[in-house]
Amino acid sequence: MRQYIVDAFTDKVFSGNPAAVCVMDRWPEERWMMQVAGENNLSETAFIVKEDSDYHLRWFTPGTEVELCGHATLASAFVILNFYDRSSDKVEFDTMSGRLTVTRRKNLYEMDFPTYELREIPVTDDMEAALFAVSDIQ
Repeated sequence: MRQYIVDAFTDKVFSGNPAAVCVMDRWPEERWMMQVAGENNLSETAFIVKEDSDYHLRWFTPGTEVELCGHATLASAFVILNFYDRSSDKVEFDTMSGRLTVTRRKNLYEMDFPTYELREIPVTDDMEAALFAVSDIQ
């Protein structure tokens, strides 16, 4: 395994939003990935495994696996496009949230977020009362 620390959303070292990125040949146990995330002590640690021609990406906090993490996905794309697949300007990741595509445009990275079907949720009387109770406190 190779591990990188990447500061997303910045062009300065030790600023932005840091994420650890681990590139591996095969998937370890989930417990082990959580332990690595805990040792890194960052909000997220990304784990990447290349299977055939596809990159698979998972994100862990010190306590759980998460469904989506934007800054760690951008950090992962930076690692892949700068250290593993330098001739490409695009990487696609298979994730729990679906396929995520990151495109490099000069020194910037652009990601398409997945879309979710929106559905209306009716506002109940209890919800309204709770909102007005909070606004009365402030």
